[in-house]
Amino acid sequence: MDSRDWGAFLLPYEQTVEELKVKFKTMRSELKKLEEYAPIEFVTGRVKKISSILDKAKRLSVPMDQLEQGIEDIAGIRIMCQFVEDIRRVAEYIRARKDLRVIYEKDYITNYKESGYRSFHMIIEYPVQTALGLKNVLAEIQIRTLAMNFWATIEHSLNYKYRESLPDEMRGRLKKAAEAAFVLDNEMSSIREEILLAQKSFEDESSIVNHLLTAIHQLYFYHMVSEAIEAQQRFNELWETRDMEGLKEMHTEVTQKIKAAKKALESGDDNV
Repeated sequence: MDSRDWGAFLLPYEQTVEELKVKFKTMRSELKKLEEYAPIEFVTGRVKKISSILDKAKRLSVPMDQLEQGIEDIAGIRIMCQFVEDIRRVAEYIRARKDLRVIYEKDYITNYKESGYRSFHMIIEYPVQTALGLKNVLAEIQIRTLAMNFWATIEHSLNYKYRESLPDEMRGRLKKAAEAAFVLDNEMSSIREEILLAQKSFEDESSIVNHLLTAIHQLYFYHMVSEAIEAQQRFNELWETRDMEGLKEMHTEVTQKIKAAKKALESGDDNV
């Protein structure tokens, strides 16, 4: 058994995972604001367990003094997308980044594994600033759709249960499930525009409601209690019938009242 201080050994990998998660989540937010649609659905990350590192080192015949170079996925980031075509787009964004270096890629979507596994992998080198100085850490980024991720998660759990020796019958069923997931991804891509329009409509409605309720609350701040109560009642009526046009008009009216109250307050009008 290796006698190294595993806590100290894994610290740079833990820092790498946390920093990359923040960066890719920020990328998602920026793309959402710029284009109203982000190819990144959500981001997760993990550091490989010590037992998994040891198992992989043994399986790949990696000497214990070469773990940092021989095992490339001790730090792992997973990026989920809604649509298959988003995967290539995310990969392009990653290649263009200046804060990491792509070493090589593995396309398991075009060249999927015999098991049915599909995903796009990028092995990167990421410079992390530790207490002892700059350290270049290898990490693996997996980019996949939600359907691919669901299948891969189930397959991983079953492989763990059967110690990588899945019964043939189980392998066959998993392969059929992988094919079904791929069909689902293709079908979702074919109705992509309808899905995106529906999502945008939902987000627009949520935004209107949020802003209007915030504006009604501001009426209380300016001591316009009767107006606030009246506005709340009107909001309830409009929301009951899902009258979004009426809610938009109401938001404009309430906003104008708040602006007038704010202007009066700044001018020193005591009647506000």
